[in-house]
Amino acid sequence: MKIKYLLFIFIIFSIQIAVACPVCEKQQPKITQGLTHGAGPQSNWDWVIIALISFITVLTLIYSLKYLIKPGEKSENHIKQSILSN
Repeated sequence: MKIKYLLFIFIIFSIQIAVACPVCEKQQPKITQGLTHGAGPQSNWDWVIIALISFITVLTLIYSLKYLIKPGEKSENHIKQSILSN
């Protein structure tokens, strides 16, 4: 029963954290309005940095999934094989 209450409280707090407050919404550009807190990107260089970090994050995700799903190591004793067999 306690787990249900903790889960409910966690969901309520996570929803409030994920949505920006009305003051922050007014300071954000149209594309990020309602998503984040704070002033938002101030110049075009901020958007370049955000795009570069997003690209690196997506690229890292793709390669980590690629090598986790189809590892190049064929040995049965390799650590990747023990992860995939579970």
